[in-house]
Amino acid sequence: MKTIKSIKYNSPVILTFAGLSALVLLLSYLTKGRSTLAFFSVYRGNMLSPFFYIRLFGHVLGHINMEHYANNMLLLLLVGPMLEEKYGSKNLLYIILIVAFVTGIVHILLFNTILLGASGVVFAFILLASITGDKEGIPLTLIIVAIIYIGEQVFQGLTIQDNISQLTHIVGGTVGAFIGLTFRKNNK
Repeated sequence: MKTIKSIKYNSPVILTFAGLSALVLLLSYLTKGRSTLAFFSVYRGNMLSPFFYIRLFGHVLGHINMEHYANNMLLLLLVGPMLEEKYGSKNLLYIILIVAFVTGIVHILLFNTILLGASGVVFAFILLASITGDKEGIPLTLIIVAIIYIGEQVFQGLTIQDNISQLTHIVGGTVGAFIGLTFRKNNK
């Protein structure tokens, strides 16, 4: 019987992201949410303030509570390591930063509310994962996943009033699909 010799930090970007998000959540509990509002949620603000730009990227690390964190991290930790192995740590970090920037800008332009959480990144990874594999044509898995996930978000956005930004999910998924198709095209 083979024994485990060591635990491997197999997905540095994903594991670091999950760890940083956990620390941000802990800090939020300790500061009664003030740290999350100041640094880890995005909203309209003074563009001359350096905190505006920290929030523009940092909002993906912020979560409102443990349930929000756990839901995002479960999917991120399931899909992320495969993507990091396939595309590399540097590319995955770029994807996270692109999704944070795009979803932050879209939210600021269209809404006058606060946005936080990694769900845009999660949706980007889900769509990106559905593209990973065969390099010929558009994968049917991408089409089905897009219909199910993005279709559900459109439906919920039109029929349910809640504090969830379905548009962030749609934008994140679209960014992930676009990046995945770009990677496929460049690898031919």
